[in-house]
Amino acid sequence: MPALRKILFYLLIFLSSALIVITLLSLFYNLSFWYSKILDFPRLQYFLLGFLLLLIFVLFNKKWNIASFFLLSGLLAVIIIHGSLIYPYLFGEKSVPDHDGKQIRAETSFDILIANVLISNRKSDEFIRIIKQQDPDILLAMEVDDWWIKELQVLKESYPYQMEYPLDNAYGMSLYSKFPMDNKKIKFLKHNDVPSFHARIVLGSAKSFILHAVHPVAPVPSSIYPDNVGEEEIALLKIGELVASDSLASIVAGDFNDVSWSHTSRMFGEKGELENVRNGRGLYNTFDATSPILRWPLDHFFVTREFTLAELERLPKFGSDHFPLYARFVLK
Repeated sequence: MPALRKILFYLLIFLSSALIVITLLSLFYNLSFWYSKILDFPRLQYFLLGFLLLLIFVLFNKKWNIASFFLLSGLLAVIIIHGSLIYPYLFGEKSVPDHDGKQIRAETSFDILIANVLISNRKSDEFIRIIKQQDPDILLAMEVDDWWIKELQVLKESYPYQMEYPLDNAYGMSLYSKFPMDNKKIKFLKHNDVPSFHARIVLGSAKSFILHAVHPVAPVPSSIYPDNVGEEEIALLKIGELVASDSLASIVAGDFNDVSWSHTSRMFGEKGELENVRNGRGLYNTFDATSPILRWPLDHFFVTREFTLAELERLPKFGSDHFPLYARFVLK
């Protein structure tokens, strides 16, 4: 037993030291090392693991010396660093205010459902069932190819206004709306085969807003899909500039392939004076739907100050590695 206890104690020291190093590395993003970006994702998991290791270390460490206090200080730093990054979402102020409780007027309210369907997923029936049950005014589907576009044809009777750009590279998109869309544009902000959608949505009250639907590429290297490895991430920053240059209310929605506490997401929000609907409401982790542990928020709604939020919900999984995300907004 003493030998086993010693082995477990050394394992505890190794795991704690590794977590401290990873935490410090996660504070720096180097374009030359794509995995440094990935280290930014599991902040909640780091926080929980750091708290657990700290508790175990305090309970079982019997020899307090300089090395012990260094390790203790490192684990406290882990908890503080990651806790400070996720705190605004769990306990912070709601940067997008709740609707004031008055009756929601149909002519100034609308709901949006966004979902990365996963290009290899063929469970379209489950996805369509969720759409019909939720019945959103606007639907954004990502990773659609020709097969998915054909499957979603059944929605066109309910959604007379559409934008579609199917691709086989996992970055196709389709947008369906019950409200008229004008000034529709498809832009290629960084890669020639990664589209983003931009349109003015006209509500029943004749009020309107700009919807920017985006799906920037993932930071991980890929031999078959576009990636950003070793390159500057500019797609989201360009969207921030577009929002800043327009006087109309704006919503940016989609799978950002990035967490909302990342440097890029925060810079994009500052450029466009956009607010994250998650602030003060929770993490609403949308990826990975196939893992009960490794989950983080990749699908987002960022909005300008003209909106209040009436509802936000993560919907059930349907065969994709992303959960759908649903929100109801009121335009002031």
